[in-house]
Amino acid sequence: MFAEERQNQIVALVNKNGSVRVKELSEKYQVTEDSIRKDLTFLEKKGLLKKTYGGAMKKRVNVHDLNVSQRKDKNIEAKQKIAAKAMELIKDGDMVFLDISTANLELAKLITKSSLNITVVTNMVDIMLEFMVPTTARLIFIGGAFSIGKDGFVGSFTNKQISDFRFDIAFLGTVGVDVFENNVSTYMVEDGLTKSAVLEVSKNAYMMLETRKFNTDGTYKYARIDSFTGAVMESKPPTEIEEKLKELNIEWL
Repeated sequence: MFAEERQNQIVALVNKNGSVRVKELSEKYQVTEDSIRKDLTFLEKKGLLKKTYGGAMKKRVNVHDLNVSQRKDKNIEAKQKIAAKAMELIKDGDMVFLDISTANLELAKLITKSSLNITVVTNMVDIMLEFMVPTTARLIFIGGAFSIGKDGFVGSFTNKQISDFRFDIAFLGTVGVDVFENNVSTYMVEDGLTKSAVLEVSKNAYMMLETRKFNTDGTYKYARIDSFTGAVMESKPPTEIEEKLKELNIEWL
């Protein structure tokens, strides 16, 4: 097999699986690990993947779906799976925070249909509207400055209100998660600062995380990954990412 053909196949594997490992590629193509490393270096320079320790992963991309209307109807099945897993973490009597997140919107739908006797605090308008039905859960809505994405309230006044709470558990949305740089990002500075304020007053905090977001970045880093208790995902992440989460002492569902 020519090097070019091998490299094309490596790119296809990265795009399919999210990541690849040097040792496995060396065995698959019957070439030295050094040859595979040279392949990965070449492909990284062409912008086709990102090299990591012992392998490579899909190249990270910046996303700019600022408005909830752009995101609400995307990847619904994955968000519903995430929400169902998050429900398992909530106990009767809990004080729960749900921030601006379309995955949290799916979680709110499940909460209102459950018999949980909990208090939900949110700054997201669509979540508030979900509670306009008979439900055993109590809702507290946080106001402030209306966000650019027209999906909730953020900013200093919102953060001041949040600082007076002590949440048993919080579920926070993510735009991108970089396990190699240990950071979690979102779209807007104001939203990021509000998420950070929630983290500071939460006993437990979980990222609501579609696994595709391990390859994407927002425009503002709002926390370190190891600031969280764990991550709730729709499926198992690639092995390389799973190992990094373990190193960061992050549990995942």
